Amino acid sequence: MGQITLNANNITFSMRDKLVRVEPFGDGCIRVRASRNTRLADETWTVTAPSDTPCQISGGGDSAALTCRSLTAELTKIWNDYQLIFFKNGKEILRTRKEDDGVFRHVEGDHYCVKAVFEAVDNEHFYGLGQEQQSCLDRKGCAYDLIHYNTKSSLPFVYSSLGYGFLWNNPGTGRCELTRNHTLWTSDSACQADYIVIAGDTPAEIMKKYAALTGFAPKFPEWAAGFWQSKLRYESQADLLSVAREYKKRGIPLSAIVIDFFHWTEQGNWEFDPTLWPDPGAMCDELRALNIEPVVSVWPTINPNSRNYAYMDDNNMLVRTENGQYGIFPFNGQQTYVDVTNPAARSFMWEQIRKNYYEYGIKTFWLDTAEPEVHPQQYDNLKLHIGNGSQTALLYPYYYAKTFYEALKAEGQEDVALLIRSAYLGSQKFGTVVWNGDIPSTFEALRQSVVSGLSMAMCGIPWWCSDIGGFHGGDTESGYFREFIVRWFQFGVFCPVTRLHGNRKRPEGHVDRHLEVLEKSGGDNELWSFGERDYGILKDLVALREKLRPYILEHMQAASETGTPLMRPMFFDFYDDETCYALDDQYMFGPDILFAPILNEGQTERQVYLPKGAWVRTTDTRSYDGGRFVTCKAEIHEFIAFVRSGSGAIEYFK
Repeated sequence: MGQITLNANNITFSMRDKLVRVEPFGDGCIRVRASRNTRLADETWTVTAPSDTPCQISGGGDSAALTCRSLTAELTKIWNDYQLIFFKNGKEILRTRKEDDGVFRHVEGDHYCVKAVFEAVDNEHFYGLGQEQQSCLDRKGCAYDLIHYNTKSSLPFVYSSLGYGFLWNNPGTGRCELTRNHTLWTSDSACQADYIVIAGDTPAEIMKKYAALTGFAPKFPEWAAGFWQSKLRYESQADLLSVAREYKKRGIPLSAIVIDFFHWTEQGNWEFDPTLWPDPGAMCDELRALNIEPVVSVWPTINPNSRNYAYMDDNNMLVRTENGQYGIFPFNGQQTYVDVTNPAARSFMWEQIRKNYYEYGIKTFWLDTAEPEVHPQQYDNLKLHIGNGSQTALLYPYYYAKTFYEALKAEGQEDVALLIRSAYLGSQKFGTVVWNGDIPSTFEALRQSVVSGLSMAMCGIPWWCSDIGGFHGGDTESGYFREFIVRWFQFGVFCPVTRLHGNRKRPEGHVDRHLEVLEKSGGDNELWSFGERDYGILKDLVALREKLRPYILEHMQAASETGTPLMRPMFFDFYDDETCYALDDQYMFGPDILFAPILNEGQTERQVYLPKGAWVRTTDTRSYDGGRFVTCKAEIHEFIAFVRSGSGAIEYFK
């Protein structure tokens, strides 16, 4: 049963209820599509189809092979089915496993719950899959739902220690299991299984090929390499400017200050409340005179109280529901979302943004609630322009960023940076600075943030940050938090973006200054808010970040050109060192700086692994031979970082 057909640029296998195509898809890349339908969809979603890729096809009868550079896919007909085996330079790296007839389970129309199942390899390590609030950098042995929500971004791509990348090219909700008995990818509703295997000799080569398919990050703005000040939230123009002026008075370099949510009159109006923000133009002029970039939070939420609702609703510019009314997000009333997958909605939304923010001088935006956040998380109830949510929901943050990036570029903006709470494959090409959402103010969350940043780096997201100090809670008067904020700030200095943010506990006796605001501000969250000891330490850390800016910009440019992230796991540079694949609490910051954060309360000592070579500790310039673990001490005012001997990077720390 079944037939293999050799074509000029692909291999096709067909039998009752199954159609499979194997084809080249870029240098050392092979795409596989499998469907129960009698046709295959050509949609590539966020992946850019390469121009014709040369390949070699051989075989016939019960077996055929397609070779694209170092990668070969061998398709063999077996009893009432087929099997695919992938080889890199002749060595097997991936093998499909025949499951049962549940590989395609009908959902509706031409859509099925689809699965792709592969044999497990015991010594294989996996990295990527976006960001999760958990501590497993190596995803082997783990299982994850493919879904977005606050603190979770699912980017269905993994890098394998066997020397390949795997991209699951289905943007609907689903599941990934990287367990001991199989590797499984599932989409809840899709017309076909669709994946791309990417081969390369090094992690850097694979990530460059991945970026060639999904997009390279644009040029990183120079101002964005400095220190960003934020809190929940500055309630008025006067409050914001007083903080900016205080930074200037104290001589602390500040690159950006953020105007958080509910500065507006109503969700869906996208404008400053004139009562508390009376002259946005003058505010922006003053901030830029201080060399501070103003950043404004924008939510894509909207409800019938917005003056834009009726028009957008009548023109199908809003996310609708398959069953029930508009409300899918309860936040100060029931809300729905702008359907940013609809080009007309993107255009209309930007026109409001342009009139009410851009023309005042706001050119950098914080795109919050970008998943989109819905309750309950039943994405199959969402109806978007591009399809049902179970088939397309993971695309929402991609199109949300696209809305702003393409509009800003059309306005003539050369440098674009968009702070965003979620991402999908290819989001990096829209200048997105992804952060890991509203996480708690705990050491556990700090450790998980290290894993989040490194995992996103292995998904092609080179611009990343976290809320320094965590978001939820944080008693600025407590000894715990005052130790904790320093350790997180040390980590933040060695992240692509350094941004202080959080909803701090208000002190006893706090008096509201603006009784009319709907969402009250949290406690103070500036460098001088955590006591004199911390103030001195944090001020020195901001000064260090300033010194590091040339290094950061140099390697951010490399990310834009090659896909190599600034912040990356140890194995990225030392892929021949087996020890580096197990390191989840230290990392490389560019090619020359190794950073090992302190991640536990009361800790002043930890083990650090130095790969082969000569290393210099930044605090005392002592030299160390690599290829071993060393014990390092770091009191609260110290951090642990090493530079490659002879690289010249030690100069940044003098």
